[in-house]
Amino acid sequence: MGGSPLASPGATRALLEAYGLATKHSLGQNFLVNNRVIEKIMDLAELVPDERVLEVGPGIGTLTLALLSEAGRVVSVEMDRELEPVLSAHAAAHPTFAYLMGDALRVPAEKIAEAAGGEPTALVSNLPYNVAATIILAFFQTMPALRRAVVMVQAEVADRICAGPGSRTYGAYTAKLALLARVTGRFEVGPGNFMPPPHVNSAVVRLDRAPMVAAELVEPVSAVIDAAFAQRRKTIRNSMSASGYDRGELDAAFAACGISPTCRAETLAPEDFARLYEALTHTNS
Repeated sequence: MGGSPLASPGATRALLEAYGLATKHSLGQNFLVNNRVIEKIMDLAELVPDERVLEVGPGIGTLTLALLSEAGRVVSVEMDRELEPVLSAHAAAHPTFAYLMGDALRVPAEKIAEAAGGEPTALVSNLPYNVAATIILAFFQTMPALRRAVVMVQAEVADRICAGPGSRTYGAYTAKLALLARVTGRFEVGPGNFMPPPHVNSAVVRLDRAPMVAAELVEPVSAVIDAAFAQRRKTIRNSMSASGYDRGELDAAFAACGISPTCRAETLAPEDFARLYEALTHTNS
């Protein structure tokens, strides 16, 4: 269950040859050719029949075909124009599939929702590695109906997503993403599962929407996080004051939260930044 007829070296090679395509390293295209990995992605995604799935970077449609077997509607966004004939063929064969050509970070959310028959409820993708982290955070921020994401990313990015306070990979990105979603699953994917094999290790991560703060507070709390991490090697007091925060107001807010002004940002949990924002707001009022 949940596999793809394209998830093998032979099938992938045959389709690429049929359409006169070559792998394009400039777009980060390494085609997944292990059907077991596809099955594990589908198991982790737990799609339901009425699901509206958004996929970014479908390539030749290997994961797309598996998604179409379980979701109510799939819309894929692809940047490489040379892949349009392949996606067009999939669309002709599957009435529940639509695709959009363009940069996923620039395609309007309304256009995606129109193609999907409503706002997407799940993001399931083998993401382009150069923009993966940005896409995950941006989509959770701008697509309120998105309930979860199951995404393949570079292992290094997965480490940042899953990091806890105090770890080397924990940073502003981790804390901002944690305001919106929590990690509920992960598995590793080695280079040998792709054609051609990439020079990096990969991982699939599942994130479920779990708001830590109200929607209208995500942006201002994120601004506090950015200021706290702006000068990572400095104390949180020095980093935030260098970003324009008043030292007196900072000291009052730190005292109210029980946060040491000499600690570093990476030692604080995401909820600490939410408390710090609230304290700063009350200090200014």
